Amino acid sequence: MRRAAMFRVGFLLVCGGLLPVSGCGADPAGIPAATPPVVHVSPPFDSKRARPDRGLVIRAQGGTLSQVLVYQDGEPVPGRLDAARTTWRTDWTLKPSAEYTVTATATREGAPATVAMGRVRTRAAAKTFQVAGTAPLPGETVGTGMPVVIDFDTAIEQKAAVERALEIQSREPVEGAWRWVGDTQVIFRTRRFWAPRQQVTVVAHLAGVRAGEGLYGAADSTFSFTVGRRQTSTIDTTSHQMLVHRDGQVAQRMAISAGMATTLEYTTTSGVHLTMDKGNPVRMISPGRKKGDPGFYDLMIDHAVRISNSGEYVHAKDNVWAQGRSNVSHGCVNARPDQAAWFYASSLRGDPVTITGTSRPLAWDNGWGFWQLPWEKWRQGSALRKIDAAGSRVLKH
Repeated sequence: MRRAAMFRVGFLLVCGGLLPVSGCGADPAGIPAATPPVVHVSPPFDSKRARPDRGLVIRAQGGTLSQVLVYQDGEPVPGRLDAARTTWRTDWTLKPSAEYTVTATATREGAPATVAMGRVRTRAAAKTFQVAGTAPLPGETVGTGMPVVIDFDTAIEQKAAVERALEIQSREPVEGAWRWVGDTQVIFRTRRFWAPRQQVTVVAHLAGVRAGEGLYGAADSTFSFTVGRRQTSTIDTTSHQMLVHRDGQVAQRMAISAGMATTLEYTTTSGVHLTMDKGNPVRMISPGRKKGDPGFYDLMIDHAVRISNSGEYVHAKDNVWAQGRSNVSHGCVNARPDQAAWFYASSLRGDPVTITGTSRPLAWDNGWGFWQLPWEKWRQGSALRKIDAAGSRVLKH
């Protein structure tokens, strides 16, 4: 790039360079002019293979930064100044194979301003990764216990770098933490249930994030969902009753029958479940048994709302003789058909369902049993736990 230095009234312009050009001399009163500030850009102007994961840093020496403008493909690049206004950094990593234009102005009292302008280009990525799937789905309305689940298309080695690039934006400030459950999946859970009736946006600033040797994020990913009304259910398997609250008011009372508990698999799990999906009907087959074996069944069940990965549903069954009196099911919670249809219609994914009174606890990794882990235990699954003693907090709104 051709370099040039030009004077204008009151400031010094540096094109494609890092240092101001002197030569102002003394002012008319004979008082020497102050030395203009110097602007340093890292990576330097005219770089062709800058590392995307290191971002862009602009510093003023002998002055302060009064303005920094960075653009990529015509779009402004977010960044922020430090308290002293001497250092500006990009908020996130840079995109691979991208060109960035920079205009930075540094000032100092009694001296001409320095304006540095130039370009920086990042290197290409040998391998890339991206978001393969999410829960909730974009645009979905969910319950107040809903986790955020992100699946990646490639195993992540540098989990802390990826986790640091994940941002949750909500109208109501909320505390939460990410937990890795393998090399390709990370889950966000709030410390307490979401405040109802608000939109939440998840931004994965992955472009340029280094997730392994030669592996970089291909692009940023953004999706939003809505937290709906607050609906919670409690099921007492000893009194055989289910109580549904909506926005603090009792919405439905249901007589139920739970697992008969003759075997582990026929024992309903106790703990905080979340509704995961639903079907009408759902085919249910006895686990570990084939046709002709004692206890074998293969049934189509109406208005079934799934609450775990071990085959548990809240569903309809016309055995009113047992509902409210005894537990006779194969592990599910069944209710009168009309009430089960009501629950089916009123349920959103992520609604909490708390079950008590059985000898089998819900495992935290059985379905979305994430609320079974105490908060401090949940936070231990974060890749940032040793890097950031404060944990992962979400205060964007």
